Amino acid sequence: MGTTEALATLNSMSKNTLIELLDIQFTEIGEDFLVATMPVTHKVHQPMGFLHGGATVALAETVGSAASHYFTRNMNVEIKGLEITANHVGSVRKGMVSAKAKAIHLGKSTHLWDIRVEDEQGRLVSVCKLTCIALSKK
Repeated sequence: MGTTEALATLNSMSKNTLIELLDIQFTEIGEDFLVATMPVTHKVHQPMGFLHGGATVALAETVGSAASHYFTRNMNVEIKGLEITANHVGSVRKGMVSAKAKAIHLGKSTHLWDIRVEDEQGRLVSVCKLTCIALSKK
């Protein structure tokens, strides 16, 4: 499957989910990474008008879990998030943020992702670590 087709497949899987509600789009796939974007609008603001940390974490978990799904390439397993941590170091009021999930470890049953969320100017917003588990489908 080519990268254009893979991105289209990942984006189509988002229908009727939180991913679609937050307008998250998968935009780039590389050898060991996946990128997704999310617009910063009132839908993802906290009351003070900044990007909500929970929305940022939802973006990070989305891109990391989707990367595990894509890179596993095994239809007999399902990917689930096991643990996520986030350090929010910047704030955003409007525009677009992007999250790049880069593999740290891709084992048989666990995957560890480093996820950097940045604004349109490339300024760091959050650094996240996501651990996913690959479970056999029942």
